[in-house]
Amino acid sequence: MIKVVLKKGEGRTISSGGLWVFDNEIDYIDGTYTNGEIVEVLSFKDDYIGYGYINDNSKIRIRILSRNKQDIIDKAFFKNRIEKALQYRIDVLDDISSCRIVFSDSDLLPGLIIDKFEDILVFEIDTLGIDVRKQTLVESCLEVFNEKDIEIKGIYERSDARVRELEGLERINACLYGEFDTDIMIDENGVKMLVDIASGQKTGHFLDQKENHFAIRNICKNKKVLDCCTHTGGFALSAAKVASKVIGIDYSQLAINQAIKNSELNNFDNTEFIVSDVFDYLINAQKNKEIFDVIILDPPAFTKSKNSVKNATKGYKDINLRAMTLIKDGGYLVTCSCSEYIDRDLFLQIIHSASKDAHKRLKLVESRSQNKDHPIMLGNNISSYLKCFIFQVNDR
Repeated sequence: MIKVVLKKGEGRTISSGGLWVFDNEIDYIDGTYTNGEIVEVLSFKDDYIGYGYINDNSKIRIRILSRNKQDIIDKAFFKNRIEKALQYRIDVLDDISSCRIVFSDSDLLPGLIIDKFEDILVFEIDTLGIDVRKQTLVESCLEVFNEKDIEIKGIYERSDARVRELEGLERINACLYGEFDTDIMIDENGVKMLVDIASGQKTGHFLDQKENHFAIRNICKNKKVLDCCTHTGGFALSAAKVASKVIGIDYSQLAINQAIKNSELNNFDNTEFIVSDVFDYLINAQKNKEIFDVIILDPPAFTKSKNSVKNATKGYKDINLRAMTLIKDGGYLVTCSCSEYIDRDLFLQIIHSASKDAHKRLKLVESRSQNKDHPIMLGNNISSYLKCFIFQVNDR
């Protein structure tokens, strides 16, 4: 096996739980290799660190798969990883009908995401080392689910993220196994939703907010609710189960069309969905002196790199400040950030700063995170990305 030796002082992040080896951490490589091949990573003292797959096309040169020197990286290895990931979900979730089965680094399968929507699996593959083992992973999944007596009728691949280009890969949107309709009906907390796995964002539905969608219902009872960046209606439709009126806003016509379909599936007559830039909508609502009992903010990540954190901070402050001015005294703000570069403390600081400028006092009702099927691995900061706070908003 090809040996990759790290520079002195490198490799500490791996011993702390990280799985990445960057190109500038490598001292030398002993032998020739093919991109995607499994290599052995050693410290500068030649101490074993782990096995991982290598790719010269990526700044993340190696992604570690195992730190156990006895492991053999074959089909049995991947099948065992998937079985452990599935068993974790069975153990910690009340319902696995629709959930994330594999969460990349957190399940020690870097570069692979598998979401389950009823009896269909959706793969998202972001790295060459996983891509070249795709068929092995498909076969392993089918075997593991069959052994657990869980029916899987099909597997779809939504590997169309731009990050694949950094790995030297083409984008893929295609069926891998079975024949099925790519519009899949799921039940989320008693709400029927259609998931478009072929055309929707990511794998078709944001499963990481499932528990947070349910958590807002108490504060939305008989209330007027505004859901900003509603996407296909996750928060809005959960609120509609109990609210008097719900307005959902999103810039995407495709997402709004889906949200309307989902509302009709549930026979809701208290929802309205509007295509609009959220900032424009909030500005106009402020001019028209509209007031809401509850406002939900779940925008896309305002930053995907450390370099743009300053601008993202301004964006998060602005959207939260504008929302607070539209909330009645004693109403509620549900605010989220899905950027790994805006940590929990910084996000709270941003919201606090916005509240001072809006002349509002905030009472923290609940601090939440991503679903348990999106586990946070200590030592791996990128696995902890979703922040969700519920505040009561009071006039000063």
